[in-house]
Amino acid sequence: MSNSQNKEKILKLAADLDKDLEKKDIDKVMTYFSEDCEIEILGITMKAYSGAKKWLEWFFELFETVQFEPIVIMVEDNIFFEEFLIHGVSKNQSNINVKVSEVLEYKNYKIKSLRLYLDRLLFADIALTGFLSKRIVNLIKRRSLVGLI
Repeated sequence: MSNSQNKEKILKLAADLDKDLEKKDIDKVMTYFSEDCEIEILGITMKAYSGAKKWLEWFFELFETVQFEPIVIMVEDNIFFEEFLIHGVSKNQSNINVKVSEVLEYKNYKIKSLRLYLDRLLFADIALTGFLSKRIVNLIKRRSLVGLI
């Protein structure tokens, strides 16, 4: 069953969410979510405000600075889809550029569900600190492309 909502309002809410994520304003970002929200990322599902807060703390801990660059945005009824680039600097001062897709499901103009899809290995560069760890991940990346390039 459709939960039709105003497209322009959803677009504005999503843009405001990105701005507040870039500011790393956890209290403001929490206001975009419903109490019974679900967040899915990297095969993990977190629920309710506690899950949203845990995801935000994790995300903000990864980046010193972060900026979102939209590529494709679509809205239909209560669903917002976006493909975008994350440009950032990690806590270990690595530059990161990762392509991500997200699906936001809104209910009464609050995020009921947030699903993020990204390449875990590209995102892993942020968390890596040691030479050996970086070397292993780079080896996995290269081997995963054998036959494609």
